[in-house]
Amino acid sequence: MRDLKHLIFFENLLDNADNELVEKAKADGGLAIGYTCFHIPEVLLNVGQCFSVRLRAPRTGSVDIATYYMSNYTCEFARALVERGIEGGFNFLDGLAGVDACSMMNRFYEHFELLKMNEKPNMFVTHCDMPYKIEDYTVRSYVKQMKVRLLEVMQKNYGVDISDAAIRKAVEEHNEVCRIITEIGEMRKEENPVITGYEFHIICLVSYTCPKALILPYLRETLEELKKRKPDPKPWYRARVAVVGSEIDDPGLIQMIEEAGAMVVADRFCYGSFPGREVIELKDDEPALEQVCRHYMEVSECARYISDEKVQQRRDTADRLAREFHADGIIYEQMKYCDFWGFERALVSHIMSEERGWPVLSIDRLYNNKTSGQLRTRFQAFVESLEIKRIQKMGGRN
Repeated sequence: MRDLKHLIFFENLLDNADNELVEKAKADGGLAIGYTCFHIPEVLLNVGQCFSVRLRAPRTGSVDIATYYMSNYTCEFARALVERGIEGGFNFLDGLAGVDACSMMNRFYEHFELLKMNEKPNMFVTHCDMPYKIEDYTVRSYVKQMKVRLLEVMQKNYGVDISDAAIRKAVEEHNEVCRIITEIGEMRKEENPVITGYEFHIICLVSYTCPKALILPYLRETLEELKKRKPDPKPWYRARVAVVGSEIDDPGLIQMIEEAGAMVVADRFCYGSFPGREVIELKDDEPALEQVCRHYMEVSECARYISDEKVQQRRDTADRLAREFHADGIIYEQMKYCDFWGFERALVSHIMSEERGWPVLSIDRLYNNKTSGQLRTRFQAFVESLEIKRIQKMGGRN
């Protein structure tokens, strides 16, 4: 297939947290609010003159300094963020918003403040509690947290418009991004898709890490380009897989899977499109903040939710996506030392195989996996096993 017009530009945008579009938005008077977790509603960081930047630490090498401050048993994502912060990589931020989602990410926010990684006069680091269950009273608590510890902090420090109208405007812009990403993602259901999993992950990531108003023109143009793109005469992949699990912001991991012959057709992982790129439907008879908070709690697939209904929701979602996108198997992955997904992966990878009949590859991995020969070998072996299963299902016919 012909290369996408903006793919190299998108890849370059992912080289640094402070990318070209972030710098442009800052030059135009925008305020960059960093976050790492789905449970900080993205749309709330895009009110007024603010724009959200979901933090990453691309091209991470050594994390020795961060390990000194944290430990060898902290997930490398948290350590990589601390390392990049110490290097000055987050000096462009005007605010940092976190939630009590996992203890390891809490350490990143803690060290961001203790090590004074950003000393701008009005720079804020705010932290919100996150309920473990969805009940009327927990939703009310979550709404109050977002109002008092996020929106009012933004208003106090920078005079940001946090009105209901401002939130609805941010939701409207967010929804356009979601519709584009969803429409592009649906193209992966085709037998011979016009987009690869790697390309989709790149496009999805820039929608998280760039100011929405500035990335939207490129997303619109890419969607129209894909509608006219001609696929290769025959599908390039040998198998189709859904990837389910913890945080993946490294397109190199998706690229490694696809180089092994498996197209990634569904991305049910943190920093992917499921969840994160669902349209938020707002009603006129209820405050937008309450509807936004409820939406994020309901669609969340985070393994920190341990209530029975949420555990079942994650299993059902993985099964549904794998079927809808015509996957041959599922790859369950977790960042090494991720407590929540460590428990989840060990159990559900067995359940999805034994009870739901899916071929499953279960892995734990580092934050940066480009040089992992072991992972590459496991992906190749999984693809071969899926091919064998397909041949057996066809009764030995080619």
